[in-house]
Amino acid sequence: MSERAAAARRVLGSWDVIMLIALVVVSAVGALTIDGVASPRFWRFVVLEALPIALIALPMTLVVITGEIDLSVASVLGLTCTVMGHLWASGVTSLPVLIAVSLLLGALLGAVNGLFVTGFGLPSLAVTIGTLALYRGLAYVVLGDRAVADYPTAWTTSAIAPIPGTTIPWMILVLAALAVVFAVVLHATPVGRGLYAMGNNAEAARFAGIDVRLTKFWLFVATGAMSALAGVFWTLRFASARADNGSGLELAVVAAVLLGGVSIFGGRGALLGVLAAVALLGVLRNALQLAYVPANTLTVITGALLIASVVGPNVAGMLRERLRRRRSTAPTVSPIS
Repeated sequence: MSERAAAARRVLGSWDVIMLIALVVVSAVGALTIDGVASPRFWRFVVLEALPIALIALPMTLVVITGEIDLSVASVLGLTCTVMGHLWASGVTSLPVLIAVSLLLGALLGAVNGLFVTGFGLPSLAVTIGTLALYRGLAYVVLGDRAVADYPTAWTTSAIAPIPGTTIPWMILVLAALAVVFAVVLHATPVGRGLYAMGNNAEAARFAGIDVRLTKFWLFVATGAMSALAGVFWTLRFASARADNGSGLELAVVAAVLLGGVSIFGGRGALLGVLAAVALLGVLRNALQLAYVPANTLTVITGALLIASVVGPNVAGMLRERLRRRRSTAPTVSPIS
């Protein structure tokens, strides 16, 4: 086999490409079998639903690659929504000020997670399960069962306004710009190589001169800030700030990250596969809703995909390793002279 053919085979067999192919296949099958999937309106709703998940999935990808996880992201989103609503109800009427305060709050909440994980050496899973409940509880303290929904129409419509000449919300451009930034950091800088090194062997990364604790701390800060940005978008899209905003969204984020090929054990993954997985889950969910599939069934499907995202890449890796060993141990036949 030529080197070019071998390289093409590796690319086509990569998890990122598999996700892209799955996205195309699901979209095509949905368009052919379910009324409405091929319409521009359908894709508008897919983008609107996927945007907050994708925003949070960008930093979450980096966190999981280092071998950590943050399950508090949906609660950070919810607390950000309630604080934004409380400030608006209290007379703060400047949208830039509300956005700035929200991002600072999200960064602070992420820093609390980072401090417990990196400063005290606690497992991120345990810490963020705790702050998941803590931040959601604080959201109810801020607003209780009230909903703030009297935002100016100009704010709410601008958040979901389409790109001129299309039905796609302009916020996808913000997502694209942020995705480029995160992709460059992860795949084209020494920082990104350090993140993979941490996920594979944190102790070896320390010996290589990487400040593991400080890097992970700032990753949690970034995750909190991006969750807050998703909270701002959520509030403006639905024109409502409630304490239960974004409840359960962490499941969708984690499912997208793992389904996108990021190893739960760290050290492996890429942003392209994650973004493809976000789009795939969005298309699948919205298409099934058009097919009148019950919400409980959609939750079961999401959970099944989450399990498959953990098992699938590992099984594929085992099969590739077994095939490689067979090839390496296969007897060679010398030509007859």
